[in-house]
Amino acid sequence: MTDEIGFAIVGLGMGRDRAEKCRNTAGARLVAVCDIWEERGRAVGEALNVEWIRDYQDVLARDDIDVVGIWTPSGLHCSMAVEALNAGKHVCMTKPMDIRVDACNAAIEAAEANGLVLAVNFESRYNPVNHQVRSALQAGALGDIIFGDLRLKWFRGQDYYDGGHMPGWRSRTETEGGSLANQAVHYVDLLQWWLGPVERVAGSAGTFAHNIETEDASISLLQFRSGAHAAVLTTTCSFPGLSTAIEITGTRGTMSWKDQQLTIFEAIKSPDADAGHRAEYVRPELGEKPESVKLAPEDFAVPEELPANIIEDMLGAVVEGKPVQCDGYEGRKTVQIIEAVYESSRTGDWVEVA
Repeated sequence: MTDEIGFAIVGLGMGRDRAEKCRNTAGARLVAVCDIWEERGRAVGEALNVEWIRDYQDVLARDDIDVVGIWTPSGLHCSMAVEALNAGKHVCMTKPMDIRVDACNAAIEAAEANGLVLAVNFESRYNPVNHQVRSALQAGALGDIIFGDLRLKWFRGQDYYDGGHMPGWRSRTETEGGSLANQAVHYVDLLQWWLGPVERVAGSAGTFAHNIETEDASISLLQFRSGAHAAVLTTTCSFPGLSTAIEITGTRGTMSWKDQQLTIFEAIKSPDADAGHRAEYVRPELGEKPESVKLAPEDFAVPEELPANIIEDMLGAVVEGKPVQCDGYEGRKTVQIIEAVYESSRTGDWVEVA
């Protein structure tokens, strides 16, 4: 293996940005880009001064490619990953890992059988603030977690679902999930990463404002092994498009997170504050509250040398044997949750998360 690690990026919609990151990351060498859409593939290849390859099998046959990055429709991720792993290539892929748990299992097995790296690109795991939140929750800064909620209210027009190459792939259940599996998956990952294993779910999903097979709105309840619960609301119907927010309430405090930034991070300073035994009646809402303290994110740990992105992460894993931020086992967790929500929506029952 040369001093530089050779990358190929497959799928040049969202993949173009990762190809550019590869070009700008020391130790990585962008060998080729791959896309079946000739117009886009040629344009990106020329812009980045690298070879454009149409046929994925030609990518896998190259000896100068060490890592294959997969940014194709969600339902193709793991089948393409298995091919690459069996061809001796390390693999990173965009979220979600896939839309089926059995496909995730096949990719994990191929990575282990071949002794290769398999990583899922959840970009939120490269944000130091999100590591600080996780460290704070694990340290009990908010007490025992009672409840969390995730609200993703985005807008996507019909043209979003009708477009792409091949046209309409975002609208079909065989190639993509809906607002939960596609748009909200980053934040479902954060919830389970912060709050721990999910035991069972109940959910309802439907299509309300688009001509698509996948759902454009869902609401679900997640029950965690810790005893905490979380409510998850997702939609691509909220015109003109609102934010993504996560809030977590514990026995001692609350965390409010919006679009990758903490807006509230506050706890009770003393859990033994006097509840009050006053001679005069005081309306409960006017009574004294416990003294509060604003928690400082910088007081909680971030991993040393946290990679800035998936390219740096893969370099650390391939060259130095470091663990990636999200391996196949971690990536599969969100697919298990989402698959269970969809099953619950079909059956009307609580569904256990394997």
